[in-house]
Amino acid sequence: MGGSSASEAEVHFARSRESLGRVSGSTGTPNISPTDAALRGARFLQGLSNSERNIVLEHADSRSYSIKSIVAEQGTIAECLFMLVTGSARHFFITSEGRKVNLFWLLPGDIVGGASLLREPAEFIVSTEITRHTQVLVWKREALRRLVLQFPRLLENGLSISCDYLVWYLATHLSLISNSARERLAHVLVSLSRGIGQKSSKGITLEITNEQLANTANVSPFTVSRLLTEWQRSGVLLKSRGRLQLCRSDQLFNKAP
Repeated sequence: MGGSSASEAEVHFARSRESLGRVSGSTGTPNISPTDAALRGARFLQGLSNSERNIVLEHADSRSYSIKSIVAEQGTIAECLFMLVTGSARHFFITSEGRKVNLFWLLPGDIVGGASLLREPAEFIVSTEITRHTQVLVWKREALRRLVLQFPRLLENGLSISCDYLVWYLATHLSLISNSARERLAHVLVSLSRGIGQKSSKGITLEITNEQLANTANVSPFTVSRLLTEWQRSGVLLKSRGRLQLCRSDQLFNKAP
């Protein structure tokens, strides 16, 4: 698969910093009720009483980010923890050769910057890019550390979320060494449809490019194009630029004719 040069990666980050400068945000107590769906399902806040949750939320700022904004950049100190309230985001990694490797998606209730929970300053391992206009809650590290001492459950929740990352990557690695390209791509499509897919009367719609699918399934863009064309001919899905619609996802794992 092709990649960009190191200089192109620097330009990408420079543009991302410019987009951060255009972010509209507010400081102080966010005007968001803890009964909102995203907060009710947020694992980072699980186990807290309503009063404890309110205290934690009072120490967060509410910000809005536009698409393609970078909220965390690999190699920089994790000074904040972010929680998505609306929208979506995605982790990615820039290799030493300047290649952008897309990782997995983040949805409302998910957090970015768990390293800010640690006692000693730590760096972001990956970068995080906004993929849809997104509202987030932001805790600064100093305030977060005080909250962790006051409510140890926050640290336990952060550790639990970190364990899930390990499980996710283990499953990904095992699929790479045990499944064919067809099965890998099928697993990716099913997982994404359950996580970020938009349901309609005709199926589940995914806003995703061939390149993103290739990076996620660890196959070439040519292989993605070939398999999507095959599935489209058999009526499993419909494909257009930057979007596909799964009509019969149960048939993704059928053997090739």
